[in-house]
Amino acid sequence: MSVNFLPALQKAISARVDLFDEKHQSAFRLFNGFLEGNSDIAIDLYARTAVIHNYADSPTEGEKFVHIAKELLLKEFDWLKAIIVKTRKGESSQKKNGVFIFGEKADDRIREHGIWYALDLTMNRDASLYLDTRSLRKWTIENLHGKQVLNTFAYTGSLGVASQAASAERVVQTDLSRKFLNVGKTSYTLNGFPIHKKDFQTGDFWTQVNKFKRTEELFDCVFLDPPFFAETSKGRVDLALNSARLINKVRPLINDGGYLVAINNALFVSGADYIKTLEELCEDGYLTIEKFILVPEDFTGYEKTRVGVPPVDPSPFNHSTKIAILKVRRK
Repeated sequence: MSVNFLPALQKAISARVDLFDEKHQSAFRLFNGFLEGNSDIAIDLYARTAVIHNYADSPTEGEKFVHIAKELLLKEFDWLKAIIVKTRKGESSQKKNGVFIFGEKADDRIREHGIWYALDLTMNRDASLYLDTRSLRKWTIENLHGKQVLNTFAYTGSLGVASQAASAERVVQTDLSRKFLNVGKTSYTLNGFPIHKKDFQTGDFWTQVNKFKRTEELFDCVFLDPPFFAETSKGRVDLALNSARLINKVRPLINDGGYLVAINNALFVSGADYIKTLEELCEDGYLTIEKFILVPEDFTGYEKTRVGVPPVDPSPFNHSTKIAILKVRRK
């Protein structure tokens, strides 16, 4: 659905007025175009840097909305230091990763729930910190004190950073990319957390999990937040088809009474279908669904700003990012 873009953007900004902080250190979604009136555009705010995502099938068509957004942002927020545009179908990796249309230097950190998270906003097509898992990071801080934690598909390690903030006993972060994990190390430094190099492990998910099994390492919480689709010589991730396989892969690594945090962000997997998958996994009694974590409203759009609907119904979740906390019982 597409409505008059400028009023829709103004309305979205007004709905988020309570999220702005005086020091401009927070991060949140400023406009979810897919659900708030223009599916070609989404806008995120990271401290004093705005990131505009041009999702248009024709990038040049999306550029007119980018220009409108830029003008409004600069008019509304005289404290902005930079605006970056990421073009999903850009003809170069630079355009996909982000180019500056205002300012020359982006913010390199934000503060959330009292914790610093490092940023590298043009390192990748993503912006180096996922805003839809903000509530999960809060749950992590509140629940993982003294725990042994494994963060698979860690990306830039924000869930591991939140685990450290919870004073977890040990946090192991694994990802295929050392470049991404290095951003996590910077977050540790910003917060004064000790860096144990052996707990930042670069490698393929399938290989890493097999290694933990061989060495009989167990954890009190395992985070499973994979990309929608990824394939290596060792295995394939496809959240539309094999999320159950991934959950079963890591379940043997979890202590009795521990948590398995399973996230499925497949846009066309409904909430009901994902619940069915989880319930089938729970039939043997060794997994139980403890709770769901909802995505913050700034990411979903508000009741008074939403004009569109998701392509499939995510309920009982509130977004295609479906976050389930599972409790594990060992045999």
